[in-house]
Amino acid sequence: MVNLWIDDHEVKAKEGSTILEVAREKGIHIPTLCYHDAVSSAGACRLCMVEISKNAHSRLVTSCLYPVEEGLVVKTNTERVINLRRVIIELLLARCPNVKVIQDMARELGVEKTEFELEDKDCILCGLCVRVCEEIVGVSAISLVNRGNKREAATPFYEASNSCIGCGSCAYVCPTGCIKVEDVGDKRIIPRWKAEFKLKKCRVCGNYFAPEAQLDYLRRELGLPEEEFEVCPNCRVIDNDVSYEEV
Repeated sequence: MVNLWIDDHEVKAKEGSTILEVAREKGIHIPTLCYHDAVSSAGACRLCMVEISKNAHSRLVTSCLYPVEEGLVVKTNTERVINLRRVIIELLLARCPNVKVIQDMARELGVEKTEFELEDKDCILCGLCVRVCEEIVGVSAISLVNRGNKREAATPFYEASNSCIGCGSCAYVCPTGCIKVEDVGDKRIIPRWKAEFKLKKCRVCGNYFAPEAQLDYLRRELGLPEEEFEVCPNCRVIDNDVSYEEV
């Protein structure tokens, strides 16, 4: 364990933890848009910047990446930190002026408008979708491509990816909601990736409940029998004691 100070509170933290992780454990708010505890941190949005000092020297660091240290002093709301966050949120507001989560965070930081040139984007390039697809799902169907103002999350060659299993994890972690998943009849559609998947029909209730590609992937990865996903999760719970043959 290490001892440090966060906003005048002395705290103990597990060695190897980041400042952001410890702050959240202690109920200290630090704004973020690119952070999710299920995947690795990238420090992409920079909104979690804090001011640290040790041995009379201070500097700004990204709290989601910076590990705690013995005797570290952390300030999350200094004038320097707040001014930096306001500039960052102004840039994001200029990029995505119609995205509610950006608008709400801008108001939280006291920013009503931006002086930067307005665009009409809905993606902040946080990379959460890419990281969850690679680190949790394990298929790497999407990536961040290009550079500069052409940077974006996309599938290879901007075509439907053969690796995508339609799980929707990318949409789940997306902070702006720019990735949509639509289940229409027996199809799942993810417009942003130009992807369409056939849904599996439950043998019990007849409802469609998951993409067949996702279930096939799970069967292969876990070595499960072919009949493992013949019943949806709801019916599996209700009819836990009834064999498939008896249904």
